[in-house]
Parts: sequence; structure tokens; C-alpha cells
Amino acid sequence: MNAQAHEFAVPDETFVRRLSEITPVYTDKETINDYSHDWTEDLRFPPAVVVKPTTSDEVAAVIRLCNEFRVPVTPVGARTGLSGGMLPVYGGVALGLEKMNRILELDERNLQITVEAGVVTENIQKAAESVGLMYPPDPSSKGSCTIGGNLAECAGGAHAVKYGITRDYVLALKAVTGEGKIIHTGAKVLKNSTGYSLTHLLVGSEGTLAVVTEATLKLVPKPKYDSVMLVAFADAEQACDCVSAIFRAKIVPSALEFIERDAIDFGQKHLGINAYNLEGVGAHLLVEIDGNDPQTIMRECEAVAEVVENHGAKEILFADDDEKKKQLWRLRRCLGEAVKGKTIYKEEDTVVPRAELAKLLRFVKQTGKEYGFQSVCYGHAGDGNLHVNIIKNDISDRDWQEKIPLAVRKIFEYVRTLGGTISGEHGIGWVQRRYMDVAFSPDEMALMRGLKNVFDPNNVLNPGKIFY
Repeated sequence: MNAQAHEFAVPDETFVRRLSEITPVYTDKETINDYSHDWTEDLRFPPAVVVKPTTSDEVAAVIRLCNEFRVPVTPVGARTGLSGGMLPVYGGVALGLEKMNRILELDERNLQITVEAGVVTENIQKAAESVGLMYPPDPSSKGSCTIGGNLAECAGGAHAVKYGITRDYVLALKAVTGEGKIIHTGAKVLKNSTGYSLTHLLVGSEGTLAVVTEATLKLVPKPKYDSVMLVAFADAEQACDCVSAIFRAKIVPSALEFIERDAIDFGQKHLGINAYNLEGVGAHLLVEIDGNDPQTIMRECEAVAEVVENHGAKEILFADDDEKKKQLWRLRRCLGEAVKGKTIYKEEDTVVPRAELAKLLRFVKQTGKEYGFQSVCYGHAGDGNLHVNIIKNDISDRDWQEKIPLAVRKIFEYVRTLGGTISGEHGIGWVQRRYMDVAFSPDEMALMRGLKNVFDPNNVLNPGKIFY
């Protein structure tokens, strides 16, 4: 099938000249280097050229030209991804969207906001908060990642446990297909049963079907109050077991994060603080309760405290002012950067039903012993989403390339036996595509390849992602 061919043209002088007639072209060494990598491991794939269009029409014209010349084009957001979804693995054109960064409309009457793809996620949140509303999806990189990338990967974040993921907030999209056709999906309504949901198909498709240029997002009222606690456990599996117990007590936290001891250690060193005593601690749970009634929040916090104490909690630390809350969240949100800055690593984005979290953690540690690697784990425990960071340490380059992938496959296969899957929020991209057979049958993969061929028959749009 031609959608899986990898025979691409190298941009020549004629192509670059035609491209420069559409939008400025960047070929300087610094820009090429910037667009050769994201936050995925230490991978680098330099594009031949970089463009930074400012309109959907320019995006469409660039993609049509790439089809004409059979040059691959890779959409690029803020380059904070963790699965290599934006890596220009076949060179060609890197299509940067950062100049499309306008908030087009903040509709207070209908609790909606329409934005371009290059708007930083935190700026959407701040715009909503300025009128007492909230855009809940909040990946750890929210201060630098853009909504286009969030849409491509269907980002989650700490508050997904109560409020849902990016897909839950998308009402309508403007996008450009792999053939360079501008399409509009969805509508600015809360109910829509009109035809196939192309909106939800595009969200999470990792820029392989179309390039999203605009999005209309749903907003919700912002809770007035929140309370945050850090709960220490001597045993990490005990902390994991406690997660489903909190929900069985009929409490739905706005956030419920698991942080292994080593992860806290990495984070504190990264931030240059020593605020939390780790002696005798195996892991922490970070629990947030929010709402509009302080008394209700207090009762739920007391109920959480009772549950965690019954599950062997060593210590419960309440963040009793805004600065302490911010410090806890800074610590949690820096963990990926802290681990990456310390060592070479691979991050696996496993997700299982939350009641199976302790089994998954135990299996990860057993597999580490079997294959000789250290793992540092943390993640969105309320969702059953465990980020497994496999640390290279003194593992040989050969074993890192040949042996560790076998261990990862073993972990993913176990995840499937627990009813989970191989990515919760980071996507498949370049690095996880070899494991898609763990999650899908050949018939299911064929359906996805067929969709790819419909949207992008020449396979010029973000080739090499998702499919192996």
C-alpha cells in the first residue's frame, strides 16, 4: 500500500524556491538543530528545511507542495513530546506552528475558547481563569507545550482523574489533511450526533492524518478552593494499593499522583531543595481535593486521611498555604526534566485499571532485576497511568539497544493482561511503534493504515510514526 512507502525526495533548489514563495524558509544550523529533537531520549533527526507558517492557507500550501514533490513534512509544536512524535525521521520539511499563537475568541456566554495550534497550554488556562473559568487538561509541560501538540497526543495531566483528558474538551477543529485540504470538524455545540466524529479521530492521531491549525475548546467553572496533601508510605506497592481504596471510599480527588522515593530524590536535587524527609519512605501519594465549599473539602480530606492511615501511611503532610501547594506541584511537574537531566533513560507510558497499579509496579521491579536495569516510577495514579523511567547507568550500548526493548515488550505484554495498554498520554510516535502489535491485532492495524491512506495517500505527512 502506497501509504506505507518510505521513498521520499530530498528537497532540491526548485522545491526550496517554491516553498519560500509560500512562507519564509529556515536552513541555518541553529534552527535545523532545534527542530531535530524533542524531549524523547537523546534522539536527533535534522530536517532539511524549517518553515513557520502563520495561516491555515499557508499550511495547506506547504503540504500540497510536499505532495507534488513527494517531500515528507512533519508538524512541529513546542517540541516537548516524549514519544518522538515530531521527529523528522525522513528529513524533509519541519512545519513549525509556533507563529500561529493567537487566542481567537474567549466566549464567556457559552464557556468556550477558540485558539490557534501554537498557543501555549498555560496561556489558555490563564485566559480562562481571568473570567473565572478553567481549561482542565494540564500536562506537566503546560508552561511550554502548545495546544496543537496536546491535541496530537491527546494529552492528559494530573487533573485528568476528575476532569478528563484533552479529547473531552474539543468541540471543533480546523485542520489540513495530508493532501493539503482544509477541513472543519465538529461544531461549537455540546451535543453533536452528525456523521462520523472526525474531531475525535484527529485528536490523538499524532499529526499523521492532518495538521490541526485551530481548535474550539470547552471550558468549565473554576473551583474556588483546593487542598493538597503529601502522604508518605514505607512501601511503594502499599501506596499503589491505597489508590483504588480512596475511590472505593466514594472520594474523587481532583488529582492523585504516585511518586516513588527515587523520583522525589531526583526532583529535590533538580530544584535545589531538601524539603521532604525520605528516610524510610518508599513512595508518596500527592492528593488534591477541590470544590466550592471549604467544609466539604475538609470532610473529604479527613476521609482520605482515614483511608491512607488504614493502608499504612507513615506521615500525612498538608500544604496549608499557596506557596507550599505550589512547591509540591513544582516538584511533581519537574520529575521528567529532573530524570532526563541526570541520566540517559527511556520513559514508558504504561496505563492499567487503577486497582491493578500495585501489580504493575511489582512486575516492573521484577523485570528490572531480570534484565539488570534500575527504574524510577511516578505518574497519575488516579488514572492507573504509571510512567516507568528505565535508567541506563552502566548498561552497555549493545544491551541498551537490544536487551532493554525485550524487557519493555515484556512489561507491555503484562500490561495487556491487566486490561491496560501501552500509552496513556504520550502517544506512540517513533519510539513505541515497534510494540503496536501488543495492543492491536493485524486486522485492527489494517483499519488504521487504511485511515492513514485516506487522509494522506502519498504518506508525506509525519511518516514513520505509529506504524512500524
